Amino acid sequence: MTGDTLAVDLADPGNFLDDETPWRMFDALRRTAPVHWNPESDGGSGFWSLTRHADVVAVDRDQERFTSEKFVNLEEVDERQAEIRRSLLETDGPRHNALRRVLQREFTPRAVAGYATFLRGLTARTLDRALAHGTFDFVAEIAADFPINVLARMLDVPDGDTQKLIDWGNRIIANTDPDYADVLLHSEESERYRDLPFRSPASLEVFEYGRELAAKRRGGAGTDLVSRLVNQTPMDGVPLSDRDFDNYFLLLVVAGNETTRHAITHAMRALIEHPEQAERLREEPELMPVAVEEFLRWASPVYHFRRTATRDTEVGGTAIRAGDKVVLWFASANRDEDVFADPYRFDVTRTPNDHIAFGKGSHFCLGSALARLEMRIMFEELLPRLADVRLAGGIRRVRSNFVNGIKEMPVTVALA
Repeated sequence: MTGDTLAVDLADPGNFLDDETPWRMFDALRRTAPVHWNPESDGGSGFWSLTRHADVVAVDRDQERFTSEKFVNLEEVDERQAEIRRSLLETDGPRHNALRRVLQREFTPRAVAGYATFLRGLTARTLDRALAHGTFDFVAEIAADFPINVLARMLDVPDGDTQKLIDWGNRIIANTDPDYADVLLHSEESERYRDLPFRSPASLEVFEYGRELAAKRRGGAGTDLVSRLVNQTPMDGVPLSDRDFDNYFLLLVVAGNETTRHAITHAMRALIEHPEQAERLREEPELMPVAVEEFLRWASPVYHFRRTATRDTEVGGTAIRAGDKVVLWFASANRDEDVFADPYRFDVTRTPNDHIAFGKGSHFCLGSALARLEMRIMFEELLPRLADVRLAGGIRRVRSNFVNGIKEMPVTVALA
């Protein structure tokens, strides 16, 4: 069976609305067509899907043959649009390193460790409020509330603005979900916003909000992330342009909220469905750092990132032409049988655990240490409080093939 005859379509977000279809597609591709050409029925040019761990890691680390500068999602963009939207994610080479280092010190393990006391206090307040309800939506009351408040502190924005940050992130990153989208990506109206990230009008609102913060902090002595961006020149000596700031700020608002929220939600669901694993962590809390790595592998909150071939080349013996889109399916790689024994077993003691939830190359997630700390503290504080937790209704997933998100997960809890 060739890749072209497989009954899979990874371009259709509708195939990512249940708990089985994406994984069946990934499993089939890893077995029979790990480098698979996927046409796009909406006018896109099509793309290569890489589903094996080894191939995903190799391409993610190879900036010479595969660039992120064209764009990192599946959307078709021309050179002008790519330049307008270019953020840290869509920048390679020395400029990427220079932009990354503007904030890198703020996200080192040592730096984020300084937030531990704040995080425990924030976690306690979040849990006190949510658990008192008995039955509630875990996403809205805990998973969304927690990371956005951490981000708000790092950006030094008013507490009252956190819901706006959540809403903006939803509308931008989940723009193919009717519950969130301003306009669906390929509608005629979306052409009005063709030069905005994800063609979302919410991007304009984020830009305007960030510019107001920047104007107040430019020239000041603040140490928040916005102050760092507007008052620090990158190491290559090229100051951030207004467009650079807009796109960097938008990336922080989206990436600093969405991925951790979904990882926490998936982890909680896994613990509900595998109560023996939750009990193991209650009995052996020292396992939590190892468990967090399994949470991340299991959740794979970002399904994919895209690269573009810079020249004629090959992957896994398959010829790829210059300009072809090459999509790295991190979620599939995190279920690769050649790397993870019994990959569909949720195991909080799994080691080694060479997951790639954060990527592997130079674009390795800037906020990885913070995400790990947030997840560790959340479950260190949450699990001892619970005598029982179970689902209280249906789970609603985000309609997206980019973010592996849960937008509603009602639970009922009994306190210890």
